[in-house]
Amino acid sequence: MAVVGLVYLAVIVLDIVSMWMVFQKAGQPGWEAIIPVYNIYLLVKIAGRPGWWWVLLLIPLVNLVIGIMVSIGVARHFDRSDVFGVGLFFLGFIFYPILAFSHSDYHLAALA
Repeated sequence: MAVVGLVYLAVIVLDIVSMWMVFQKAGQPGWEAIIPVYNIYLLVKIAGRPGWWWVLLLIPLVNLVIGIMVSIGVARHFDRSDVFGVGLFFLGFIFYPILAFSHSDYHLAALA
């Protein structure tokens, strides 16, 4: 049981570090990635969507569609494919570290 707890803790730390680095690449202070709710607002802004979209993430079923759209927006701003964006949504613990530790740069104007 202790091993499972350590693996879980390692995944959480990797996730926090990855989000911190993604925020920094996008020109935001990294510490903002660990502030609940505010980090979602900023992630929506990083994706190039209106800030009020974070409210849509509170609505059941709508949050799935908006979450995928935000993830695809983040992927596009880092010059990644839409499939990578879907991976960010469904397997973020794998894809955010890839995004954070790769040489991808954030571009304010992404492809539509």
